[in-house]
Amino acid sequence: MRKITTHREKCVGCLTCTAACMVAHFDVDSRSRIILDAKGKYNPIFCKQCERPECVFACQTGAMHKDEETGIIIYDKERCESCYMCIMSCPYGVLKTNAVNSNVIMKCDMCKSTKENSPNCVDKCPMGAITLE
Repeated sequence: MRKITTHREKCVGCLTCTAACMVAHFDVDSRSRIILDAKGKYNPIFCKQCERPECVFACQTGAMHKDEETGIIIYDKERCESCYMCIMSCPYGVLKTNAVNSNVIMKCDMCKSTKENSPNCVDKCPMGAITLE
């Protein structure tokens, strides 16, 4: 399975990845984010597409499920009851609610819903801080 990998030492905090995500999904919010760590260094945060995803195990409706073929964790907003168990269970703090509609969970889909079918954040990162491996 291919996963998004971050190289913190290369990140300059330009937010191109978050803008690329918003453009790819025609949204006002990004499915990823960049934070500052305790030392003031930029830290891109992306879904790890876990092998044993806590968000899937915590989801009571099946709105979060793993595609066995691709290994990608899929979010189905039609099945979501907005209990936020997936957000609370994510050990990486990746999942969040949408800035406009708090009933929608922001979850990386590896841009499978876009015509490019490739992570826009990876393609657009000018520093090479985000790669697909």
